[in-house]
Amino acid sequence: MGDRWHIEVDRTLCIGSMQCVNRAPDAFRLDSARQSHPVAPDADAGEPVLEAAENCPVEAILITLAESGEPVFPPED
Repeated sequence: MGDRWHIEVDRTLCIGSMQCVNRAPDAFRLDSARQSHPVAPDADAGEPVLEAAENCPVEAILITLAESGEPVFPPED
């Protein structure tokens, strides 16, 4: 069994660019305020979700390992 990720969107940063929805349509949705939120806060690790986080223009997507809380994105410096 692979890693599980916990996905959060910082709604104070989200500008509704839709980059996440375009890159990982199964993982993100925009709400009526045009802000992103994860479809499921805990999901299987996957390249589309990581790509969505990496391409968010305001780095509003935070990914951690669901079990340990260890950061996946953004990586710790």
